[in-house]
Amino acid sequence: MNISIISVGKLKEKYLKMGIEEYTKRLGSYAKIDLVEVADEKAPENLSDADMEIVKKKEGERILAKIGADTYVIALAIEGKMKSSEQLAEDLQSLMTYGRSKVAFVIGGSLGLHEDVMKRSDEKLSFSKMTLPHQLMKLVLIEQVYRAFRIMKNEPYHK
Repeated sequence: MNISIISVGKLKEKYLKMGIEEYTKRLGSYAKIDLVEVADEKAPENLSDADMEIVKKKEGERILAKIGADTYVIALAIEGKMKSSEQLAEDLQSLMTYGRSKVAFVIGGSLGLHEDVMKRSDEKLSFSKMTLPHQLMKLVLIEQVYRAFRIMKNEPYHK
């Protein structure tokens, strides 16, 4: 399985980078992992709604440019469906079984994802009703993908 994690903005925090590197290494024996960072749009703190839409659209265009036509897209969104780790494992297993070997998880920037990215998505996934920093979300996501593969293989880790 080929898994891409497409996220907006460059990860700067060393502690998050270290965690992501560790899980990327662990995942290497299960799947090909591609971490794709697209540039975030520079914007001042207090934007109008119209300006926010422009920022999200530009970031969305960069995201969509990284997604192949044959890729199954899972957008991380607060309004998405919440799943257990076991459900995520079952869903990834099902995608592999039915020939969907390219999966992209998409993490938006601080303003979220543009509606064009949401429309391109095959499903929307939520980890919490809480707002989480998108940089931290990348680490949480990659850990859950690793956990899902361990569950699929009936290997110890998930407790």
